[in-house]
Amino acid sequence: MKIVTCFKWVNDEADIKVAANSNELVFDRVGYKISDYDRSAIEEAVCLKEKHGGSVVAVTVGEPTAKQSLKDALSRGPEKACFINDPSFINLEPSQTMAILADTIGKMEYDLIICGEGSSDLYAQQVGPGLAEKLGIPCATNVNKLTYVEEDKTIIAERRLEDGVEVVAIPLPALVTVLPDINTPRIPTLKQVLGAAKKPVEKVTLNELGQQYEPRLREISVRGATMERRRLRFGAEPVDIKAVIDALLKEGIIA
Repeated sequence: MKIVTCFKWVNDEADIKVAANSNELVFDRVGYKISDYDRSAIEEAVCLKEKHGGSVVAVTVGEPTAKQSLKDALSRGPEKACFINDPSFINLEPSQTMAILADTIGKMEYDLIICGEGSSDLYAQQVGPGLAEKLGIPCATNVNKLTYVEEDKTIIAERRLEDGVEVVAIPLPALVTVLPDINTPRIPTLKQVLGAAKKPVEKVTLNELGQQYEPRLREISVRGATMERRRLRFGAEPVDIKAVIDALLKEGIIA
């Protein structure tokens, strides 16, 4: 089975600060990492390869500095990577990312594409389904368990929904987006990290894609969420306990 797994190089949310005189987010000293959701996607792709054989290609889109992500991704098990890069690929919106991925992956041989359910930064949950639509293949989202049936060339996916679990059978080629609880991503060993530097990386530029990917959104600002606390204090008397319950009922926290 030929597997393609997509990942994104995102800001490390632990380094993001909020400006003291406003609620604007500050990215001056922020670090980067592979999106936590995409680590699960890479891990699931590698686990399927280890169990059934085949190959795994890790694909990412970003500006040239995002090449730092390749070593981390390759140390987690894929045989090679595809790095689609251009200086203009900064803060891409989902419509751009899915179009770029579709133009690149559409030229590859693949049986299964695995994406994270969303990214750690935007969590728009649009790239996976949009990519499947552009490639004309079936898609299953919110997947927390995957089983490959070799005889039928079919993927059995368990989807976690709000009111239960749905089990679907999908003929290959197909695309799935996986939830973080589908697995526990491995921590690469020193040997795996050193070996990642020797793995092949195919680089694709905007000129090779042969078209422009115009944004459809205009970012005005990025602000931190604010939470106003009422700072109410309640005692242990029956009247105070009733006041707490009434407040919770009013806010819909309890029913």
